Amino acid sequence: MFLVISLFYAGWSLLLVLWLSVQVIRRRRLHQVAVGDGGHKDLQLAIRAHANALEYLPLALLMMFMLEQQHLSPWLIHGLGITLLMGRVVHAAAMPRRNLRLRVVGMAMTFLVLLAGALLGITLALIRL
Repeated sequence: MFLVISLFYAGWSLLLVLWLSVQVIRRRRLHQVAVGDGGHKDLQLAIRAHANALEYLPLALLMMFMLEQQHLSPWLIHGLGITLLMGRVVHAAAMPRRNLRLRVVGMAMTFLVLLAGALLGITLALIRL
């Protein structure tokens, strides 16, 4: 069976990470900074937005993949995927604007997916032991 739902969200997540990488590169070129942030707040925020996505996306996507392998409802997997992706987009968009309210919304969406994935994974594992 092809696991196309998690593959779909992994693809979109990869595009988001690439876009965030380009934002870091653009600011590095603008400020002529090869390593670190050179004290430039906009570069520091771009670096953190990129790093933050890389801190949360892999584990969430891995859990989505494993849940999809357990043949959970496609709608549930899509719900997790769209919530994760939108949370990461909202968070990334809020970083350079220094919009704490939107960052919190983005993180809450991400944490919701992580928590739901963890609870579903643990429950399924206990049921199938």
